[in-house]
Amino acid sequence: MLTLTLKDAPHVPLEAEAISPDVLAALSLDDVKAKPVFLGKRQLRLDDAFKVEGTPGETIEVHGDLTKVKWVGRGMTKGSIRIHGPVGMHLGAYMKGGSIEVHGRAGDWVGGEMSGGTIHVRGDVGGQIGSAYRGGVSGMSGGTILIEGTAGLEVGMRMKKGIIAIRGKVRDFCGLQMKGGTIVMMSGAEIRAGAWMNRGTILSLQPIKLLPTFAHSCDYLPAFVRMYARHLKPYGFDIPTSGGQYRRFTGDSSGLGKGEILTWQPA
Repeated sequence: MLTLTLKDAPHVPLEAEAISPDVLAALSLDDVKAKPVFLGKRQLRLDDAFKVEGTPGETIEVHGDLTKVKWVGRGMTKGSIRIHGPVGMHLGAYMKGGSIEVHGRAGDWVGGEMSGGTIHVRGDVGGQIGSAYRGGVSGMSGGTILIEGTAGLEVGMRMKKGIIAIRGKVRDFCGLQMKGGTIVMMSGAEIRAGAWMNRGTILSLQPIKLLPTFAHSCDYLPAFVRMYARHLKPYGFDIPTSGGQYRRFTGDSSGLGKGEILTWQPA
């Protein structure tokens, strides 16, 4: 296992997309130490910023206050990264496979435009989780994002496939322009959830204030929720499949209107 320990928390963003099993697994320890990272506009070696120890492979462990460290795990397709401490923006952006686990909080754009793999953050996150980048047509198109804390604005913006599950409360515009996939909100959201969504499912276990462009359809227990419950249960996210019903609302009628918001109604 390769272990990286941040020497000093940077005062300006440190771009460290080299921290990925795809980049480091096949290298010698000396070559790992020489990989470039960028502190602002300055190019450094990886070992200028991190203490590098262990044996290179498909498992990477990172320690320290990485609040200003960006692009960790960018585009990774295999292996695992475990981060002990907070981490900055663009964690797991364009990710295609493997797993990332964060024992701390994370910044904006976690899993931006990812297409596979699993990201599990055991703290709060910023906004635009699993979203499309500005000007991008589609957000995440596969994979799983699990958030134990709260989340910021525009979670799942333009997402097409995949699952985002959030234990804490979510801020405004969750599921903005959503095209598919599923967002599970264990503690509900603020306002404008599902704005301009075309397709996809938003599931809230707490009552939420809906836009007037969503219409009540029916109250029922959808069979597909059991599939999501089985998928998320090993991670400690329990979705009720009995003892009540889900109230289904369709919308957003200001757009295509084939999305749905399900809110849990206990018996």
